[in-house]
Amino acid sequence: MKKICLSLAALLLLFSCQEDEKTVNTDARVSKRTCVSNEVLERQLKENPELAIKMNQIEDFTMNTMTNGRLVNGRIEIPVVFNVLYRTASENISDAQLQSQLDVLNADFNATNSDFNQVPTLFSGVKANVGITFVLDRVIRKATTKTSWGTRDAMKKNKQGGIDPTTPTTKLNFWVCTIGGGILGYAQFPGGASSTDGVVVDSKYVGVTSNSGSAYPYNLGRTATHEVGHWMNLRHIWGDTTCGSDLVADTPTHNTANYGVPTYPHYSTCTGTPVEMTMNYMDYTDDRGMYMFTTGQKARINAIFVSGGARFSFAQP
Repeated sequence: MKKICLSLAALLLLFSCQEDEKTVNTDARVSKRTCVSNEVLERQLKENPELAIKMNQIEDFTMNTMTNGRLVNGRIEIPVVFNVLYRTASENISDAQLQSQLDVLNADFNATNSDFNQVPTLFSGVKANVGITFVLDRVIRKATTKTSWGTRDAMKKNKQGGIDPTTPTTKLNFWVCTIGGGILGYAQFPGGASSTDGVVVDSKYVGVTSNSGSAYPYNLGRTATHEVGHWMNLRHIWGDTTCGSDLVADTPTHNTANYGVPTYPHYSTCTGTPVEMTMNYMDYTDDRGMYMFTTGQKARINAIFVSGGARFSFAQP
């Protein structure tokens, strides 16, 4: 069982800034899943040292609430605002494509995804129905001349040509745009500024597309599932370091990120050589290779929605 207590010093070490933002190459082709949520967090921590204290408080509350808390009002229903920034017709994805993304989120967070039954017997005792529903609030579209937006939140700011978030304390803002640099998406963890809160996914990887299209193998909407997981306080399953911790007790310790669709069982060389949970949404596998959350991840998610939690405002009537 992984140690899940986190001191302020450990938090600072976990998120110590290692590098500045890389130059964005809009022509980069994605051969491996690239989520930069942790890198964005590192930058935010560097720019705002008080964020580490705030996130440590959230972590302390989360660890206590994971065992003692309950959801308020039972089931959580989250309104979603899609902010679509487009230069080309292909970037201005249709309402139907956006709806297909909502459908994926609802399936994945309610264990109704068709591949949920593929969870191996070894993990069947911890596979979870998170029980959170997403509903469309509105779609906002804006034409732009920008070829890419990078990862410094410009798409979230009207003054920089983007779209300001809509009531981000009660609605999940979801920016759809070309990020560049081969980056599929990123999210802001609980504790960050409301003015930049939400999820960003490159327009090519939003919703379900053809297996023969350019988005393959990230064509089943799972980039959003992964990023919304971050928005709900889930870490990468390998803890962003070799044999690291994702702060969840029922996920195996992973060497590092997994790519493609690893053959099961895929063993870790970390202590105890556990079978890695490569099919977890918080790994880096292809869309068709990820299809489960765990009960520990569910408890961690639930903790942010209870009274005193970082996203309690979303649980209000």
